[in-house]
Amino acid sequence: MRKKTGITSMILILLLVSVFSFPVWAETVLEKIERTGELTAGTRTASIPFAYINEKNEWIGFSIDLLEAIRSRLEKTLGKPIKLEKKEVTPKTRIPMVANRTIDIECGSTTFTRERDEVVDFSINFFFTGSQLLVKRGSAIRNLDDLAGKRVGAAQGTTNEKVIRKLQPQANLVVFQDHSQGFLALQQGKIDAYSTDGILLAGLRIKAPNPDAFEVVGDFFSNEPYSCIVPENDSNWRDFVNHTLMELIESGRYFELYDKWFGPKGVVPYPMSDKVRTYMLMQVMPK
Repeated sequence: MRKKTGITSMILILLLVSVFSFPVWAETVLEKIERTGELTAGTRTASIPFAYINEKNEWIGFSIDLLEAIRSRLEKTLGKPIKLEKKEVTPKTRIPMVANRTIDIECGSTTFTRERDEVVDFSINFFFTGSQLLVKRGSAIRNLDDLAGKRVGAAQGTTNEKVIRKLQPQANLVVFQDHSQGFLALQQGKIDAYSTDGILLAGLRIKAPNPDAFEVVGDFFSNEPYSCIVPENDSNWRDFVNHTLMELIESGRYFELYDKWFGPKGVVPYPMSDKVRTYMLMQVMPK
């Protein structure tokens, strides 16, 4: 009788270990979307022109258009209406919200890094930029070397914050929750420069009441390839997102959307180099 009890206890322990050692999800993201009829996506509200609220209180932007393309393809694949439910994320919350599956995907100004890839998965790249500096016009600050002893802002949890700490430890780094707070601090003279990805700095500047009072300076001092974040270990959902982006690139629709937001008449003109265009096309795998 004692021997039987010991065997039973060992089986129970093994079961408990298997259950609690690894997170177990009851359903995949695609199964959840099919069951609920809803795609829950995280994105930003002031990341011009990727995702922001306009004067009509509409949530628009380049990454919003990409999310709409994913939603549309879901409808065709699942054969039912799918609603796009947008949730605001910040640099600090975006990765945890995907990791704990509060949201199914995050598309915005998020850099694909190897460190982040340990916690979540990423789609193929859909945009390329790099860290730069935004200053008041006429500032003596022209590059990263000029930040020694100066007050420079960056958003908490961003690659920009990390790279400034590493490459310019003599700067007085001031951390903000979002880019709008950092830009306001620059306008008020509380910091001498603000750093984030060059395309985002261009967006902050162009939407300011007095854009000519500010300028983006310096060469890229980091590499910032943007991708959508998806939950770890759900390859079917990652494939679905990747194939949607590949179809957009292959059909030319991606380049139309790019021109809409970043072309000469776009919200933030940001020409695509021939090198980037070639890379985008090379990401499309054969059918």
